[in-house]
Amino acid sequence: LLLDGPKPLALFSGGAVLPGGAARPDLIGPEQTEPLAHDLYRSAHKPLTNLPDDLPVYPTHGAGSFCSAGVGGQRTTTLGKERNQNLLFSAANEGVFVRTFLSGLGTYPPYFLRLRTVNQRGARLYGVNPPELARLSAEDFRRHQAAGAIAIDVRPLVDFAGGHIPGSLSIALRPAFASWLGWIVQADRPLLFVRAADQDARDLVEQCLKIGYENLVGELECGIAAWRAAELPVSTIAIRQVSDEPQGVPLDVRQASEWAGGHIPGAQHLELGSVLASAGAIPAGPLTIYCGHGERAMTAASLLEAQGRESLAVLDGGFDAWRSADRPVAIG
Repeated sequence: LLLDGPKPLALFSGGAVLPGGAARPDLIGPEQTEPLAHDLYRSAHKPLTNLPDDLPVYPTHGAGSFCSAGVGGQRTTTLGKERNQNLLFSAANEGVFVRTFLSGLGTYPPYFLRLRTVNQRGARLYGVNPPELARLSAEDFRRHQAAGAIAIDVRPLVDFAGGHIPGSLSIALRPAFASWLGWIVQADRPLLFVRAADQDARDLVEQCLKIGYENLVGELECGIAAWRAAELPVSTIAIRQVSDEPQGVPLDVRQASEWAGGHIPGAQHLELGSVLASAGAIPAGPLTIYCGHGERAMTAASLLEAQGRESLAVLDGGFDAWRSADRPVAIG
């Protein structure tokens, strides 16, 4: 709590109060989860009771990431806003908060657990400038891929759909890139990249390094155009519009909380993070894969394509576009 004499100026809340939520209490171990949830509730009540509603709150990060539980995406908030909208304050009592809060926790990337050891050991220091990606010819890229390196295509999903290297994994470069890379790809795998010329190579490298992925072999020089120029094989994935009927079975790869809020009638649900482990549970035949907007769905499609699945399509705009177009929605 920052004070100017007796006057409160700001609350630096750590993870105890986030916009619309709080930090997850289940990342240390199952035996700590419930006690930490009780601690969250208590820390948000007695110590903050006499503080004013207009007090600015500066948490460690915004809600909406996998390491927090909450719906807000903003970076800062006020104590009054949280008193009005945050379960920490709106729950009838401590017991209700703990039961409701813990029942709403979703899954999280497995690399979260590995990072404990990395953080305790200390991350490698790279200085002001991170290493640059080596530029690989199509032949060198193909050689590394054949030797076991995994090709990550970070271009927008539509570009990936229109033509990509067979066996490559689509993870579009965006703020959530590191989370999905760490969720799906083993940390010790050598990584190759395909990106568009207008995408930031430094952002790509930094997102990899911040979760401990340091085996960065290089990127395809001149991108997919170089692969095509070498007359090497290219794969495609269909894009479906919300005005079209889904091809085969709709497969929803969003988080469970998103699915519970509504989904395409007749859809099967399997979170993206479980697609590889539970691929056998996915119905045979054509699939129309969707998520909130399309990026996660294309990641799922690329994973299934690499396992030999055919007749895959991705819903352009995802469930958000489906709902906005007043298409039928099922609940439950």
